[in-house]
Amino acid sequence: MWIEQVQQDVREGIKSPTTINTYESILKRHVVPGMGELRVREATVMRLDRFLGALQRTVGASTAKTARRMLGLAARYDAIDSNPTRDTRRIPKSKKKPRALDAEERTKWLARVEANEKARRWDLPDLSRFMMAAGVRVGEALATFWEDVDFVAGTVDITHTVVRVKGEGLLRKPRPKTESSMRALPLPSWALTLLERRWAEANADGRPLASPIFASTTGTLRDPNNVLRVLREIRGSDDFLWLTSHNFRKTTATALDDAGVPTRLIADHLGHSRVSMTQDTYLGRKTVDPITAQALEGLLDKPSDPNSGDNPGSRS
Repeated sequence: MWIEQVQQDVREGIKSPTTINTYESILKRHVVPGMGELRVREATVMRLDRFLGALQRTVGASTAKTARRMLGLAARYDAIDSNPTRDTRRIPKSKKKPRALDAEERTKWLARVEANEKARRWDLPDLSRFMMAAGVRVGEALATFWEDVDFVAGTVDITHTVVRVKGEGLLRKPRPKTESSMRALPLPSWALTLLERRWAEANADGRPLASPIFASTTGTLRDPNNVLRVLREIRGSDDFLWLTSHNFRKTTATALDDAGVPTRLIADHLGHSRVSMTQDTYLGRKTVDPITAQALEGLLDKPSDPNSGDNPGSRS
């Protein structure tokens, strides 16, 4: 019944299509094996607390928090008097926060992906630059079409994200992670130059405006999971072991913060509905102030000395 309600929320647009896949996976892989032999009334606070604690330690806080939601239905349908998960220990937020790439690391990472044939084939050099310029999530970057770019205004509309839905394949889903995720971003000039070059190439190949900027070799959507898999492969196991796509967003946020851009504008640029999210994790909404593009102008400049490389708002 709980899964059926989640499916109904997906059909009504309340939850993302990927949510049902996540919930079903956690239910089958963790909840049923761990608690499925119990009757509902046997799911005591102590048993739940031990189960959720073990899940948090072995899998992660996010999975434990999702599993914690599943017994509420039993209380709502009077199968139990109250929801015992309310009295279990609070599951803390993960203390691991994205790390920004400093000037030297940005140069080194771009040199690495430029020199790697597979990374070039998967568009990692330009994708890395675009994600640092726009501060977008990988699914948002891959869902951006040429029709979303305004070369005259120097902006890009972020209105979709790419998701894989079971039984349907890759979808370009409108309305990214939150309502605040729908935004028009001003871009620094170097990012516009990158897009102009790519558009000239795409136009020469006969690709329409309604096609992805970072398309697959056949001109279709790229799978974010496959792109992230290649990123993990290219980063290796040494100096970039910590690197994920979210580190590009952190890099954008840090560059804007270092340039003195107000936190509210940084939150709008990243698509956060709450400034506290930007402040706590990464450090107007809709159309963002052009000051954010100005602050990112020198992001990929090569540092001329150790003291100037981490000030992306100035030109070397």
